[in-house]
Amino acid sequence: MSKTTHFGYETVSTTEKTERVGEVFASVASRYDVMNDLMSMGIHRVWKRFTIDLAAVRPGERVLDLASGTCDLAGKFARQVGPQGQVIASDINASMLSVGRDRMMDRGIVQAMDYVLANAEELPFPTDHFDCVTMAFGLRNVTDKDAALAEIQRVTRPGGRALILEFSKPTSAGFGKLYDEYSFKVLPRLGRYVAKDEASYRYLAESIRMHPDQDTLKGMMETAGFLRCQYYNLAGGICAVHRGFGA
Repeated sequence: MSKTTHFGYETVSTTEKTERVGEVFASVASRYDVMNDLMSMGIHRVWKRFTIDLAAVRPGERVLDLASGTCDLAGKFARQVGPQGQVIASDINASMLSVGRDRMMDRGIVQAMDYVLANAEELPFPTDHFDCVTMAFGLRNVTDKDAALAEIQRVTRPGGRALILEFSKPTSAGFGKLYDEYSFKVLPRLGRYVAKDEASYRYLAESIRMHPDQDTLKGMMETAGFLRCQYYNLAGGICAVHRGFGA
């Protein structure tokens, strides 16, 4: 019997989820940045900046940015590590990775950058290899989150940092109700008119609700073997950055 998981609010086979998530991001890849700005009113840039600062990447380090998408984080890290460092932008979706690579080339960010098409559940990298591993707005789309966290821990060197930036659970019930109204009424309409894809953005809203809350994800990182795990709530818990250190 095949294993099942969630695709938004639907229960589907693990194979079907992987395929359907791929279809979602292939559909929205060309308009991904525009939609992020509209959905968050530009605040996602502040959240990413906070994550980059928390990562504290230094010259010469090796960095892996998973679910790199349009390479917002990877491009910043490439400038920080300099010519002696390495940044690998990795994504499971070829369309997203292609958009990210083209974007970096257009901006002249070629130094220290490599691109790898890979599944976060089975990373093709050596153990204890990276000084820092990041994943922004990607973990909730992974079919087996525990497997992905275990792989991230495996490739993070002892003392290295792993940071997960992801939508989470609002800390205020009243604010949470307003957030639900926005997510399930406004967001799909933005998807319909801007990205020409209402269904994909309805899935994205549902996937956020199905994602583990802050404390649950912290516990999952600890189970995966990370040390000194903690999280930082942003925008009243709409988003959170989790950080752990390699063992």
